[in-house]
Amino acid sequence: MIYLDHAATTPVLPAVAAAMADCLRSPLGNASALHEPGEAARALVEQARVQVAALLDAKASELVFTSGATESDNLALQGVFHPAGGHLVTSRIEHRAVLDTARQLQSRGVGVSLVTSDRGGRVEADRVAAVLRPDTRLVSIMLANNETGVLQDLPAIVALCRARGVLVHTDAAQVVGHLPVSVRQLDVDLLSLSAHKMGGPSGIGALWVGDRARSLRPILYGGGQENGLRPGTLPVHQIAGMGEACRVVAGDLVAEAQRQRALCARLLGRLTALGGVSRNGTGDHAVPHILNLRFEGVDGEALHASLPGLAVSGGSACGAERGEPSYVLRALGLADAQAEASVRFSFGRENTDKDIEEAAKIVEKAVIRLRGMSPV
Repeated sequence: MIYLDHAATTPVLPAVAAAMADCLRSPLGNASALHEPGEAARALVEQARVQVAALLDAKASELVFTSGATESDNLALQGVFHPAGGHLVTSRIEHRAVLDTARQLQSRGVGVSLVTSDRGGRVEADRVAAVLRPDTRLVSIMLANNETGVLQDLPAIVALCRARGVLVHTDAAQVVGHLPVSVRQLDVDLLSLSAHKMGGPSGIGALWVGDRARSLRPILYGGGQENGLRPGTLPVHQIAGMGEACRVVAGDLVAEAQRQRALCARLLGRLTALGGVSRNGTGDHAVPHILNLRFEGVDGEALHASLPGLAVSGGSACGAERGEPSYVLRALGLADAQAEASVRFSFGRENTDKDIEEAAKIVEKAVIRLRGMSPV
């Protein structure tokens, strides 16, 4: 199986698995306990906190460990709007963790505005500016879309919000570990990330909380861990795994991004040579590891069923069970049939040039066969 679905989840890096195994073999205590085994666990947690913070150009004290980016998104949005009231701005192409939370907030009386992207998949600052209100408390725009890989116009959006005194949250799960990210340079107030998008384990993530967002309120109660923002016994082995993943990817971040961008360009070149193949979302502003392509003249369901030995997706893994065309691609103006005939390829550290060649052959064979069967 050639695995090209790293935007859904990445294989755990060997060094991460080893670090987690060491934790599970050690007689560690509860990280909140005051005895020696508890202190040993707490030391591992704080070491990981430093490692994650270093990848973000942040202070370790600004990080709150969560179960992943979905929980981080929930904590960011619900924590700002607690108690309810005010106005939230987000976009129609956000991850469902943001969109579904926005709907819940709306049901509690929060005003919500959903802005659209352009056809290239980018949310421009002027679209956000058009819906800002005097009671706008938070703007939540992802750093890069999880289906198209398009990087959003966050610097301009942040500058706009700074001038209005509005907080900014960004879901950076598809960027952290793939491109350099500095919370200082981004100047956002809240940033979500997840370990399993960069070679770490599933079930662990973090929310970075800047100084302007210190009034954030918890959405869970009991225990007081993580400065009272995320109670519950800390999963030391998962946190250690996340820290190790951040340490590993930081070592060759720029070089690996260039390598994956080359893989992306190579596959794009091979498949567009088929004709009738278009990229969904602009490639001018995109992360290096995500390539979303639309294949004309084929049935989408038949295409996805005709790729043996190739692990790819039609969009977000979170929406796969719904059996519906991608809402992100439809928001870009694609018809249902076009969205269904789209494939997201996403690359990782273990992928090679040989993988790309084999993947191209599999897709080429399927597309040629299906077009030959088409009555169009």
